[in-house]
Amino acid sequence: MKNVLSHHIRAQAGFTLVELLLAVAIFALVSLAGFSVFDTVRKSDELSQRKLNQLNQLQTLFLIMERDFTQIARRHVRLDGDKSSENFIHTDALSFTSQSGAIAFVRHGWTNPNLVIARSALQSVAYRIEDDQLQRLHFIHVDAVPGEEPKMRVLLDDVTDLSFKYYYLKKWNDTPPKNNQLPQAISVEIATEALGEITRKFLVAGDDVNGSKQGDDD
Repeated sequence: MKNVLSHHIRAQAGFTLVELLLAVAIFALVSLAGFSVFDTVRKSDELSQRKLNQLNQLQTLFLIMERDFTQIARRHVRLDGDKSSENFIHTDALSFTSQSGAIAFVRHGWTNPNLVIARSALQSVAYRIEDDQLQRLHFIHVDAVPGEEPKMRVLLDDVTDLSFKYYYLKKWNDTPPKNNQLPQAISVEIATEALGEITRKFLVAGDDVNGSKQGDDD
């Protein structure tokens, strides 16, 4: 009878402190492992989403660049309102306060049906790097007045470098052609933190290799 009572008392005693601590430790390890897996999945999803957004930005950027570069006009661009560029393509980064390469030109094809808007169908366009962003600038009027601020659109984030090359005289050159001529193609080189270096080439309605065509001055 005494043995039965003793066994009954031990059965009602519950968990010991060691057993309770062991259970808490196992639960903590399982929770930590689960949180680590969740955090890894979350970070991977954020990284994938960020890269997807950059790829979408990049695709939009190249569509806009293609539209601009394929419609470059034989016209000098005015950036400061009173001085015209020496050539059809202007590449002085200091004019744009750009961190690296920059480019400016005038393009055709800015939609203005029946000229109902008080502006030309020509558009002054510039690309630059500012605050690690690739930005597209344009002015409402093709010849900006002194003090006029350009409209700015951010096309790509986390950009570390921007450069251009120009195809004429049967080779790629670091500077655009002079004497009122246009290149036959433009190569755009972009360096980003997430996507690395990307290069895209665009055809331009430029001059032949002999430079036989001359543009009209403004």
